[in-house]
Amino acid sequence: MTGPLNISPARIAEEAVRFQQKLGAGLDTLREVDDVDYGATQKQEVWRDGKTVLYRFIGEKAPTAKVPLLICYALVNRPYMVDLQSDRSIVKNLLALGEDVYIIDWGYPDRSDRFLDLEDYIGRFLGGAVDHLCDAHGLDSINLLGICQGGAFSLCYAALHPERIRNLITMVTPVDFHTPDNMLSNWTREMDVDLFVDTLGNVPADMMNFCYLTLKPWRLFVQKYVGLVDILDDRKSVEDFLRMEKWIFDSPDQAGEAFRQFIKQFYQGNGFVNGGIEIGGREVHLGMVEMPILNIFAEQDHLVPPAASRALRGLVGSDDYSELSFRGGHIGIYVSGRAQKEVPSAIHEWLAARSA
Repeated sequence: MTGPLNISPARIAEEAVRFQQKLGAGLDTLREVDDVDYGATQKQEVWRDGKTVLYRFIGEKAPTAKVPLLICYALVNRPYMVDLQSDRSIVKNLLALGEDVYIIDWGYPDRSDRFLDLEDYIGRFLGGAVDHLCDAHGLDSINLLGICQGGAFSLCYAALHPERIRNLITMVTPVDFHTPDNMLSNWTREMDVDLFVDTLGNVPADMMNFCYLTLKPWRLFVQKYVGLVDILDDRKSVEDFLRMEKWIFDSPDQAGEAFRQFIKQFYQGNGFVNGGIEIGGREVHLGMVEMPILNIFAEQDHLVPPAASRALRGLVGSDDYSELSFRGGHIGIYVSGRAQKEVPSAIHEWLAARSA
């Protein structure tokens, strides 16, 4: 006999045996698994300012693109989600298409960096990397790809220095921080960020990670680890899982002053929409962003809902604005098989059409 959920004693026994078999196979698999790391593509340091380093990725063939593409990632996680492993690398696929790809690595802030502010990150570090690339390539402007918070930084830089950015790509970038479905924004709007930063100094990475995990507690605390049992007999799948886990929990602390300013001006003030964002004493107006824009967002993104990204269309001054909707989530847009097929080629084709 079975109950309303089609559960019988025989089926329970069968599942228990299968579970034991998976665990037994898992012990052998875990003995074979090597230490996993992320960052699959060779790269070389070309510029540095303090802990911030600019790297150039080295592909299997020389780039054909005449204008370099600079990737600006968020501060929260390490930037190599875009180059996680050889078969899950936006970077590798862009290089194969002929793009000349660079990335900013913000490093790991410590107590000496507590007073770094948004002017340091956007004007000094991002701006310094752009200046270096313009000088190195003999150009007046470059292409910029901003991802998540790095996309917000890129919009600010492009608004303040439009002459330095030829084409701008934003990926899963929050623009309207007050959309009703933005849970993270709802959490932070009433936060006493002054007390928070004055008490802690820098914001601990573990605290930030816990906040992100609790946005989807069942999926991220329970379901994915239960699902791990199903792949314990597959070495490659286990290594992929561990590589992702290592990336998730290898997060830098947040420089306190920059965190304070970002929460106040973006999450609480919704400054792109309402105005009031100031970087180094200069107000940011998205109407000054007049270069071609490709805005890529993920349809199932729980961190940056699609509406938060799509708001960009009505705020920028560009006459050449395109959107790409990706069927996936905030992380899937970098690492899923669909992303490897769709995202790099879309970026390359969009840039190639504007290469003149």
